[in-house]
Amino acid sequence: MSLVIFSETFSETANISASRLSTFLPEKCTVHPGSNFAVEKQLNKRIIWTLLSVLCAGQTAAQELAAAPRLAPTADQAQTAYLSAQILSRYHYKTVPLDDAMSEKIFDRYLKALDPERLFFTQADIDSFADTRTRLDDAILRGNLSAPFAMFQRYELRVTERLGYARELLGQGFDFSAKESYPYARDKAPWPADEAEVRDLWRKRVKNDWLRLKLAGKDDKAIRDTLAKRYDNYVTRATRNKSEDVFQIFMNAYAMSIEPHTNYLGRSASADFDISMRLSLVGIGAVLQERDEYITIRELVPGGPAARSGKLAVGDRIVGVGQGDDAVADVVGSRVDEVVKLIRGEKNTRVVLDVLPADAGPDAKHKQVALTRDKIKLEEQAAKRSVIKTGEGTTARKIGVINLPAFYEDFEGRRKGDKDYRSASRDVARLIDELKKEKVDGLLIDLRNNGGGSLREAVELTGLFIDKGPVVQQRRPDGQIGVEKDEHAGTAWDGPLAVLINRGSASASEIFAAALQDYGRAPIIGEPSFGKGTVQTMISLDQIARNDPPKFGDLKMTVAQFFRINGGTTQLRGVVPDIRFPSVSDPQSFGESSYDNALPWIQVKAAEFRPVDEVSPRLADLQRRHDARIAKDKDFAQLLQDVAEYKRLRETKQLSLNETERRQEKERQEARLKSRDKGSKDKLAALQDDGLQYGERSLAADLAAEKARKDSKDVLLTEAARIVADEAELLTSRTQLALRERNAAGAAKATTLR
Repeated sequence: MSLVIFSETFSETANISASRLSTFLPEKCTVHPGSNFAVEKQLNKRIIWTLLSVLCAGQTAAQELAAAPRLAPTADQAQTAYLSAQILSRYHYKTVPLDDAMSEKIFDRYLKALDPERLFFTQADIDSFADTRTRLDDAILRGNLSAPFAMFQRYELRVTERLGYARELLGQGFDFSAKESYPYARDKAPWPADEAEVRDLWRKRVKNDWLRLKLAGKDDKAIRDTLAKRYDNYVTRATRNKSEDVFQIFMNAYAMSIEPHTNYLGRSASADFDISMRLSLVGIGAVLQERDEYITIRELVPGGPAARSGKLAVGDRIVGVGQGDDAVADVVGSRVDEVVKLIRGEKNTRVVLDVLPADAGPDAKHKQVALTRDKIKLEEQAAKRSVIKTGEGTTARKIGVINLPAFYEDFEGRRKGDKDYRSASRDVARLIDELKKEKVDGLLIDLRNNGGGSLREAVELTGLFIDKGPVVQQRRPDGQIGVEKDEHAGTAWDGPLAVLINRGSASASEIFAAALQDYGRAPIIGEPSFGKGTVQTMISLDQIARNDPPKFGDLKMTVAQFFRINGGTTQLRGVVPDIRFPSVSDPQSFGESSYDNALPWIQVKAAEFRPVDEVSPRLADLQRRHDARIAKDKDFAQLLQDVAEYKRLRETKQLSLNETERRQEKERQEARLKSRDKGSKDKLAALQDDGLQYGERSLAADLAAEKARKDSKDVLLTEAARIVADEAELLTSRTQLALRERNAAGAAKATTLR
């Protein structure tokens, strides 16, 4: 096991295998190596020896399962659920018994995972599940998971019925002169009382889909064809669910009912996490996605086998996969994760792809492409650098920017002593050296939407900017508090520095930002961070059960809470910036405070550390300059307008279904876009609402839209860089003033001596 801090986005693993749109082609998942923390070693021993006997009971219960129809639970899943329950109820940081009270929480969370907007089930459906509400604990402990599977099958039935009704509505037409609206945010709404109410909701939903396409200039036939295909695809995806999908959703409902950042990861989800941490995999180097019934190449990774071959292109469709010299298996109509499993393999092994070229019709001649799997580096997910130039003349400054998407670390490579193992701190140290050579005047670390990663990497990255000292404190379940320290003397960068965060900056990002704030080493800029102050470890259920080959998956379980070195915690409250930027995030729906079962905010004794306090003497000046600048900045003023508009729409939670009202709103939004961006018509078109969903445009149009969004002005990044430039100027001015004062004092002393 390895003790790491995970992004809150990993709480969404419930639907990973069913909803993945694109993926790299990874090698077989490996077990994470041991960490440096004694608590984990003790936990590992206790779990293994305690639960080997417990597992036998789970095996007995699993054997009682009846012959399974489609989407019925398997014996392995019953054993996995039972084993997971024993671990979670004994060794979690927040010990909660698996009883009737917990069963009710699991029940509600499971329903929310299945039908978050309450568009499929009716109150009658919920009432029919009443007996299950307090029996899910028994289902897990007795190894009989038929109840949650029955709920899922009801969900599938309702999806088919609702989409069938939506399909019927396409032949009727709509009155867009009526004054009515569609309630698009229904997560807190009551369940529809009956069939009449749920059908009316779907009528409004289909009417809204139609109106969006109509406003985008589509005629009735094009609208009908587009929506018919959309709804058919919904049904197709819903009926391709597998037993492991249902099990993953249900087990996450259980795990997350204990605490928000505890998850069950099936083998596929665990492999994906492992890849995201080490930023490398063995595969062909292609990003795939489902488009209609084909698995389509969305991107070729530079330097990978697919790109090197010169025989594959973006848009090519994979219609078959073969292993070595084996026959090629047809994959038309398959899910992307199923095709990934066929393509992944060991390094230097052969895979054969049967390909329908991008520009060819469905009956065109195929081509077969043989590739040798190789190691792929995921550079797009690694730390990157750039330089922003600010000011002119004597105020001109070059600010180095390092964007860090995650605190990644190749645990296995580090454990094996690989001198070239990949990690966030090593990459950032290298990028700092490169920026020094470019003679930058200051450095900005961009942690926006960085959801966390390795705790060790958070400590080591902090060490690049402070001398030796404590970085973070950990409180274990027994109340004991340990301090994680930077043991390396010296710094990689001692110049002007700032950290940019937003609501999506979580966990390890918050450790890093909080430590630099407590030391007074750098101003924190942006909006309050996520508020995740907990530590998770990965527990291999297959290691405990001694399964070979693996079949149970992993638990990501909270085992500690971390605290700032000043004794506070980021839990719930996050890191509060020294200089705040406008925020579009809703704390009620995103962030730790949005969870109903988050751990509370508490405080511990401060660690012993010596602040460098480089920020407080300059903070008032930095704030004043920032306020003065944005008061005259047109881009920033437009951003404030956008934030206000977004909040207005969010609070409304309704969309007008009156064509005149919607057309006026659309024209107002488009006029605002045109007045701000003098770019090409293609770029403007890509940013406007065309009424289509992801995958309904051509692949080229989807990629163009993504590029347009990526190329849009990053007003916040620009202003953050200017704040760092202000730091550099203030530091230079004060250094020069101190030098003049020292020279003046020396001259006065010399005169006195004469």
